[in-house]
Amino acid sequence: MTKPIHVAVGVVRRGDEVLVARRPDHVHQGGRLEFPGGKVEPGEPAPEALKRELAEELGIGATTDDIIPLIRVAHDYDDKCVLLDVFEVTGFTGEPHGVEGQPVEWRPAASLDPEAFPAANGPIIHAVQLSDTIHITGEAWSGENVLATLREKLEEQRPQTVLLRAPWLSREHYAERARALVPICRDIGARLVLHGEPSALIDCPDADGIHLPWRVAEVLEDTRPVSRQYWLGVSCHNEEELAQASVLEADYVFLGPVQATASHPTTSPMGWEIASGLIARANRPAYALGGLSTADVNTARHYGARGIATISGWWRSPSPETDEEPS
Repeated sequence: MTKPIHVAVGVVRRGDEVLVARRPDHVHQGGRLEFPGGKVEPGEPAPEALKRELAEELGIGATTDDIIPLIRVAHDYDDKCVLLDVFEVTGFTGEPHGVEGQPVEWRPAASLDPEAFPAANGPIIHAVQLSDTIHITGEAWSGENVLATLREKLEEQRPQTVLLRAPWLSREHYAERARALVPICRDIGARLVLHGEPSALIDCPDADGIHLPWRVAEVLEDTRPVSRQYWLGVSCHNEEELAQASVLEADYVFLGPVQATASHPTTSPMGWEIASGLIARANRPAYALGGLSTADVNTARHYGARGIATISGWWRSPSPETDEEPS
């Protein structure tokens, strides 16, 4: 197998916008959009390579604190293999411009189209468009106060992504709750992802995606089960399950348990070091799960995760023993 070309890539942010350039027509993947970056020299740390490339390509400076791991992507083109170490650049000095004459522009992150970029950039764009935290609903109070409770929690926390997990509900009742939650999420600007079988999207087509627990993902055929207009996530616990998520062309994965949880006291957590190795090979945005809260986001990012997924970190159930992690 050809040794991959190691490249450091920077997603330079300015609010909700990111900086993109257009590749010269005469180079590999010419004419397509790209994020700034370049080859990592032998023995050179990827963040240092990115600092050098930002200065050479855009005329801007960035410190180590400004450069945060986002995702690692390995991709095999017909004529070459690449290994992309991708970082978010959250601060910089100077005004970005095309030092080498390349056109550069700011674009809203939400508007980025993977088809306009080289194929290896698809997972990067997904990572850019996803949030640091996915908030999973815990066991909601029953009765007439369910939606009021959900609205109160959402307005208090203002999450960007909500995963509606309620395996104790019938399909009919889950669909009713999901449909009622759509306008609430829209009001606060949150993305609503359903949990369970892909058919949940038939019952609530206005949701933004579906998250498959492993028991569902493991029996699916070798194809993506939903259209690309929806986000697709998969819960994973090891390398074999990550491989199945890849077969299903998942846009992101959950990986855990990273730390011990009260709901699964007999389950051994994998810890951050093992999680980091799995995340590096996932080839898609990965969220650390299990015993985590929003206070752990920076730690998760340090280990290469896109962020964290949490239930009890934001939702306090009246029955803590039922506050289980998705599986």
